[in-house]
Amino acid sequence: MRTLIDQGFQAFNAGRLSEACRIFADKMLAPKNDTTIGLTIAGAMTPAGLGGCVIEMMERGLVDFIISTGANLYHDLHYALNFTLRRGSPFLDDRDLYAAGVIRIYDVLFPAKVLLETDAYIRDFLARSGLDGPISTSELHYRLGQDLIERRPGCEEYSVVARAAKLGVPVYTSSPGDSSIGMTVAWHELMNGSGLMIDPNLDVNEVCAIVLAAKKNGCVILGGGSPKNFYLQGQPTLWEVYGIPKGGNDFFIQMTTDQVVWGGLSGATPSEAVSWGKVNPGVLPDTVVTYCDSTIAFPLFCEYAVGSKHGTRRRKALYGRRTALVADLRRQALARQAAKKRRRTN
Repeated sequence: MRTLIDQGFQAFNAGRLSEACRIFADKMLAPKNDTTIGLTIAGAMTPAGLGGCVIEMMERGLVDFIISTGANLYHDLHYALNFTLRRGSPFLDDRDLYAAGVIRIYDVLFPAKVLLETDAYIRDFLARSGLDGPISTSELHYRLGQDLIERRPGCEEYSVVARAAKLGVPVYTSSPGDSSIGMTVAWHELMNGSGLMIDPNLDVNEVCAIVLAAKKNGCVILGGGSPKNFYLQGQPTLWEVYGIPKGGNDFFIQMTTDQVVWGGLSGATPSEAVSWGKVNPGVLPDTVVTYCDSTIAFPLFCEYAVGSKHGTRRRKALYGRRTALVADLRRQALARQAAKKRRRTN
């Protein structure tokens, strides 16, 4: 794989993918940099089968935390519950599929009962979990993953949510209400009078605390969308809101099919991110965007990383450190605030 990518992928977006692989394997994973790596996932990547790549990266310590659409995490649960998603065609008649009770995600097909039974599992989990009051999405996903491991032994071999819980990798959702998991949490409140509430403030502060504590920060962005921004906003939150100038991300890798000319966040380049303080202006050579379908590029990227000389790192187990990291964020922010008041007084 390394020979193919290093020697065969020479120009255009093949060249950019080769560049991304080298930045990740040779720099981001280098022990001297001790980079804290966030993976953001948009689109329908778990139904497309990319969960296996994510699991391997987490297991090897190559991904320290994840920010994903809720849909990716919801569809990941199908694998944990031993449901089968089948290869189909994007050219089927959706009226026939609807009549037959079949759901289609482009060329992935599965019975509608998969949704209903997955929803039922989440409802039962929420009822037995005892969760109440405000929680972060990282806690929700951790508790859900632990529940899956307990009730479905071995499911962590196939499920990102379950394996992340086992390994202590925090998993966040930038838009928790925008998925069937969030829909079921809303049902739980309305129908059971639950006080469980997903608090986005907790997510914002946890991600900022993780970024602040890192020696160096780097991201691998699949697609773009809300998960991309939720990760990148950590740096502006630190300097703009908390008054702590972290300096911007040290590494930036994105795989996307979106273009910068449309003005959307998914197509925004790392050089544009410099103006926001999201990317360190001194590290632009360590940033790259490869314009390619993530279902093609990411498996190649992962295989390259796994086969590199730094293909295994010590896992940071950030989930268990969240409380201490947020406490340190608060301490530093209060110190900055006090220093600012003293300057005004003098």
